[in-house]
Amino acid sequence: MNKTRLRVGGVPEHFNLPVHLAIENGDFSRNGIEVIWEDYPGGTGAMTQALRNNEVDICILLTEGIVADIIKGNPSKIISGYVKTPLTWGIHTFIDNESEVGEALFTEKIAISRKGSGSHLMPIVDALMQGKSLSEEQFIIIKDIHGALKSLDKRETGVFYWEKYTTKPFVKNGNLKRIGEFNSPWPCFMIAATNEIIEREPNVLDTFLKVLHNSCEQFMNNSSAPEMVSKRYELDYKDSEYWYHSTEWAADSWVTDKTLVNVVFALKEAQLIPKDSSTANLIWKRNSR
Repeated sequence: MNKTRLRVGGVPEHFNLPVHLAIENGDFSRNGIEVIWEDYPGGTGAMTQALRNNEVDICILLTEGIVADIIKGNPSKIISGYVKTPLTWGIHTFIDNESEVGEALFTEKIAISRKGSGSHLMPIVDALMQGKSLSEEQFIIIKDIHGALKSLDKRETGVFYWEKYTTKPFVKNGNLKRIGEFNSPWPCFMIAATNEIIEREPNVLDTFLKVLHNSCEQFMNNSSAPEMVSKRYELDYKDSEYWYHSTEWAADSWVTDKTLVNVVFALKEAQLIPKDSSTANLIWKRNSR
């Protein structure tokens, strides 16, 4: 059987295990799709750039990041939800920083992977919800978590937002100090595809999503999933268990208008997108039926 190749990107984190299991089990291959997976440790900012550059066909990335970038001209569309629950962000600083979370957040330099990434947007949204604001001068680009560790160690930055369980090993071994948490006010991950692949292979994308949603459903009903996550991602079993039982993946492609309205509102309030922005061109129309 001739297979259609799809280049798929995502963060090298536990959220994407259902994709990897579907690849390893041959689920995509049996349905005529060859998935070429690419890790993006730089997060959502790196993936939105890869979509713009046509270096990837599909990415699994943070909701707020892809919404903002499509509005700013990224030639892509959201084709499905992926993780329906909010993301818990750990708020981190260097190990001997005695500042409290509010003081540190609003006065210190903030390490971010890229402009437009979750590590950039979430501090802004967090501050906004507390009636505060941040200046662009506070943000320092550090590329990824390892860049953040170096930046914090050198005191070039004082605050770093990243997914709580991914950074927990660094907190446990004394490389980072967690001073707070922040839950994103919407479902955390969406699946986006370039307009080019949508126009060229819509049926293949439908098949890809059906296979992935089936893998997500199986994963959510797999009692051994926490142990699998713990071993693969070197997380404490109890942390894997807590994370697994607080996370829900999408078993269909539906994305509600209200979810995107909420995101667009917050991005406008944070002055990250124009005030006249709307949700009109964010979703692949096939998924809005």
